[in-house]
Amino acid sequence: MRLPIAIFFVGLTILRPETGRCWGDQGHEIVGLIAEHYLEPTVRSRAVTLLAQDASGLTRGTGIAEEATWADKFRDSDRDTTRRNYLKTREWHYINIELDRPDLEEACFRHPALPIGSKASEGPAGDCILDKIDEFHRELRSPTTGVGEKRVALQFLLHLVGDLHQPLHAADDHDRGGNDVRVKGAESSPGTLHHYWDTVFVGRLGRSAEDVSRDLIAGISEDDRRAWSGGSPADWAKESFRIARDDVYAPLHARVADPGGAIMLDARYETDAVNIAARQLQRAGLRLARLLNDALR
Repeated sequence: MRLPIAIFFVGLTILRPETGRCWGDQGHEIVGLIAEHYLEPTVRSRAVTLLAQDASGLTRGTGIAEEATWADKFRDSDRDTTRRNYLKTREWHYINIELDRPDLEEACFRHPALPIGSKASEGPAGDCILDKIDEFHRELRSPTTGVGEKRVALQFLLHLVGDLHQPLHAADDHDRGGNDVRVKGAESSPGTLHHYWDTVFVGRLGRSAEDVSRDLIAGISEDDRRAWSGGSPADWAKESFRIARDDVYAPLHARVADPGGAIMLDARYETDAVNIAARQLQRAGLRLARLLNDALR
């Protein structure tokens, strides 16, 4: 008999220690592994073949899970030098929907159009995650897209779908997505609110992406799969925004910071956060699989 989701994930947090890895690596690998589980065999083969051509050396391997981390590594590859890749792609990883004035159109820079004949990987720099997911999905699906651009489109899709399901990649309280808010958990060092949702809560799910993905796949019912696989990137952004508003920020509004300036998180907040992170990783994996099955069929 399948355990209720909250009980199942609380069990994970008790049995598995924090690892200190981040959504940027472990979380994205988990999303990639969940998606891979739900890929049609021919789609998986095509994805693996495309990714095998990645000669950038930015990831530790060219499998689906490893390549799900590529977009972060590409963005940061010249962050301390020319900053070309960094400045061109950094806005693509999130959408800043303001809590006090939620406006999807404004948060997406009013949806700038790609110049005719341009590749999605060429810009524009001022573009949001929703438009980039749509653009890269269309490229991956199109028979006229060149092989090199198809690979890049796949690499970005593997990553950006995961990013969109981190609640603080879809909401902002005039605090740079939680980067200006310091918090402290019972058994963790002080850090930003964004860091906790990127790193700490995902890390508490397990020691490795492989272990966590197996547990999370086992926790997905057919009803979950049907309910979570649908929708558009805009729908997923609104869902992440609601989670950020109601579950990330709202419980903190009445809290008082300690002398060091960090808001103390209680056990209920941390348990809920771990459960939410787990559910968001599941949703991201299912939705990524749906996009890839559609584009590479």
